[in-house]
Amino acid sequence: MFVTVFALAFVALFATLGMRPVPPALTQADVDAAVVRALKEQPLPSPAAKAYDAVRASVVRVRAGADSLDQDEYTERAVGSGVVVVESGIILTNLHVVAGASRITVVFADGQKSEARLVSAQPENDLAVIQATALPDDLKPATLGSSKTLVEGDHVIAVGFPFGIGPSVSAGVVSGLRREYRSPAGERMLSDLIQFDAAANPGSSGGPLVNAAGEVVGIVTAILSPGEEGTFAGIAFAVPIQTAAAAAGLPPF
Repeated sequence: MFVTVFALAFVALFATLGMRPVPPALTQADVDAAVVRALKEQPLPSPAAKAYDAVRASVVRVRAGADSLDQDEYTERAVGSGVVVVESGIILTNLHVVAGASRITVVFADGQKSEARLVSAQPENDLAVIQATALPDDLKPATLGSSKTLVEGDHVIAVGFPFGIGPSVSAGVVSGLRREYRSPAGERMLSDLIQFDAAANPGSSGGPLVNAAGEVVGIVTAILSPGEEGTFAGIAFAVPIQTAAAAAGLPPF
């Protein structure tokens, strides 16, 4: 009797389950519609925002000047940018930012200030390596990529302190490779440069040029400006990171 009742109950349960409607199979259109809805509710960050987020903690403001006899502060001569490439406080910047300065100060992403000293210079590439003396506890060096993989049209961002404002981010593309540039004064010819169209202005010098993966691929070094003010006209140049890293004694990338 018990076996019969159990069998009948099993048959009834099976019949009930069999009566339930089978859910329709998902189609590619259903998946696409779900993705569109999700993106509308929570948009993804732009490629430029993602690249900046990867490098922002490594970008520094560089101040170069001469000691003042009248006050404890120093007379500021130039404001530029730099990027931390070694966690011990090694920073890459442009030589023209710090050349001739008797005092160099850097300001880290968290606002901490530090004196810095010139470690080495590479005049033929307008590069300088400086060492900060006081470091934030959580100092993060930038990830270095390679400019050898760049092609015209690749997306890049320039990060720095144009006119001392920043950190500022501008986005653009690689406009050309292996370019040459002579400074307005004509004293130096730079070669094998990356040409890009992300906005750069006085003060951007020494900042990183960053690819879409957030890797530093160059050091911003010059702008081509037809006017006397030296403001951006759509053409800027960066020293490839392989050259810049060699100036800091780092292995090639």
